[in-house]
Amino acid sequence: MIYALSLVVVLLDQITKIWIVNTPACQDLVLIPGFFHLTYLKNTGMAWSLLSGYTQLLSVISAAAVLFMIWIMEKKKPKPLTKTALALMIGGAFGNMIDRLMLGYVRDFLDFYIFGYNFPVFNVADMALCIGVGLLILASFLEDEEKHGKNELDI
Repeated sequence: MIYALSLVVVLLDQITKIWIVNTPACQDLVLIPGFFHLTYLKNTGMAWSLLSGYTQLLSVISAAAVLFMIWIMEKKKPKPLTKTALALMIGGAFGNMIDRLMLGYVRDFLDFYIFGYNFPVFNVADMALCIGVGLLILASFLEDEEKHGKNELDI
């Protein structure tokens, strides 16, 4: 059942990417001036365009990461928060991997300006990956606290 979340992420990611490609009027559109734009980009790298041009390598890394996370889900039987984090990360990695394998690049389009800084353009798969990583970090803290009891400073 948890893999349904991964599937929802992949479908939402691919639907939004198809929409942006097929809606030229939205490919360079200011929605909230100075804060949120739609800016369609073809990213041949990963986050912040790192490793640009290494599409095959990034595809192999993505596939390995997805397989490793599925292995963890099946063999380690993690707790629900960790499962949710992994499901989001699987969906995000798979969504971007589809782009890399089918197109040779990842379609990015969500463009935010935060306190004057133009944050790198991203997509739904990237959001799922970041949220998944955040939940995984949270789960590790919660599980560690559960294992070792409350902190001495907690009253």
